[in-house]
Amino acid sequence: MNDFEKFYADSFRGLRAGAITKGRIIQVKSDGVIVDVGSKSEGFIPLGELVDNELKNLHPGDEIEVFIERLSDSDGFVKLSRQKAQGVRSWDMIEAAFQKGEPVDGKITGKVKGGMTVSISGVNAFLPGSQIDLKAPKNTDQLIGHNFTFKILNFNQKGSNVIVSRRALLEEERNKLRGETLTSLKEGSLIKGKIKNLTDYGAFIDLGGIDGLLHISDMSWGRISHPGELFSVGDTIEVIVLTFNPENEKVTLGFKQKKTDPWASAEGKYPPGQKVFGKVITITDYGIFVELEEGVEGLIHVSEIDWLEKSIKPSKYFSIGDRVEAVILKVNKEDKRISLSIRQLKPNPWEIIKDKYTVGQRITGKVKSFADFGAFISIDEGVDALLHVSDMSWVKRVKHPSDVLKKGQEVEVIIQNIEPEKERISVGLKQLTTDPWLDNIPAKYSLGDSVTGKVVSITDFGLFVELEDGVEGLLHISEIEKKSDAKLEDLFKPGDELRTRIVNVKPADRKIDLSLKTMIG
Repeated sequence: MNDFEKFYADSFRGLRAGAITKGRIIQVKSDGVIVDVGSKSEGFIPLGELVDNELKNLHPGDEIEVFIERLSDSDGFVKLSRQKAQGVRSWDMIEAAFQKGEPVDGKITGKVKGGMTVSISGVNAFLPGSQIDLKAPKNTDQLIGHNFTFKILNFNQKGSNVIVSRRALLEEERNKLRGETLTSLKEGSLIKGKIKNLTDYGAFIDLGGIDGLLHISDMSWGRISHPGELFSVGDTIEVIVLTFNPENEKVTLGFKQKKTDPWASAEGKYPPGQKVFGKVITITDYGIFVELEEGVEGLIHVSEIDWLEKSIKPSKYFSIGDRVEAVILKVNKEDKRISLSIRQLKPNPWEIIKDKYTVGQRITGKVKSFADFGAFISIDEGVDALLHVSDMSWVKRVKHPSDVLKKGQEVEVIIQNIEPEKERISVGLKQLTTDPWLDNIPAKYSLGDSVTGKVVSITDFGLFVELEDGVEGLLHISEIEKKSDAKLEDLFKPGDELRTRIVNVKPADRKIDLSLKTMIG
């Protein structure tokens, strides 16, 4: 061996191409790094053989691990690579993790057909789409650039083939949590969970490897139309276990049950007569529902909105969210109902009416409206009195109030009855004059008198004959001489004038009987 060969052998003693060794940085240059690898040898790592953006973090004296590519190049340097050193170590680490079934950390770097690419310490691995998550993600782009932990499903260093799974680890973690959760689940216990999904009827909560259902009816003591009013997907909430069936692992949960049912103390908290404020939450044709507190609402019936206006349409006066004041009328704890009133916050005008008017008093009012049974006379602001058809005339048979009165007409009447508790007052028109049946009619019409009148109506049992304005007599069928098969409608017509004889006068019954048969005396 000559001197050069001896020097070469001494210089590279202990070094071997294709091996990994440690070296110390001697100099950091713009195009690479000079490294002392021992045995009187220096090596050079070109910039392209360094790990990404590593140059700025390297300083003279730093110890680094390098891969020996060649023992000597044209400049006499040992050719080194950081990337290959890291690659060898990465493959060794991946192989060891695969053999032991241990997880590895990696970064999702991009999308490929059928899945995504993952960088594990510089080694590219394939993540199948089915192994990304427990459920296929809707948007995989948002995963790129993020670090996750993976399980190695397949490893082949020769073929540079690594297949990983994130789902496998999530399933293992879920099964572990599931076991822990199942052992700790019991009815009545409090447990935290994460909202996975919202539906119209409730929310599904991940309790740790097992899902529970929080029904919408168990979310709040108050009224809600959709779970989204209270919760969002991803929220972590504390719930109470209502029921748990270990056989089918079915769990029902409650949220409102963490608070006491507000109806338990409603009777004591809301005594009759107490004034309260509440928020309008529902409007119907028959009234408005007012929330007094979460879970406690009361109804203001349309009849309890105003003393005077009886046909109020609530939607014209109130809107959802309005804050209103009312007074408690009644609390029914069992049925969870509270009756409220707005009108009773104000004086009852009917109490004023009772003091203002007396039975027998003559008053003037205006005809407001008609019904088949009578007319409503406005006598005070918002107060109407009923004038029944039977109180319009002593003698006329009034079929409809419009036969006697007109809307808007001012009319004098006499108060007949006042019932403030029923919000009712009745008046009479005929009472303004003396009842002719008490004096005039008995004096004017006597038994045996011959009288003339007009047929006003025909019935099965006879004819009604008007003797004068409003005064009628009955001509019974038995007092009419006719052929046995003849009908009254064939013999008489309304408006026919007849001369008859009075056969009976009954003032108490307001009745005069007539006859067409042979006159008496």
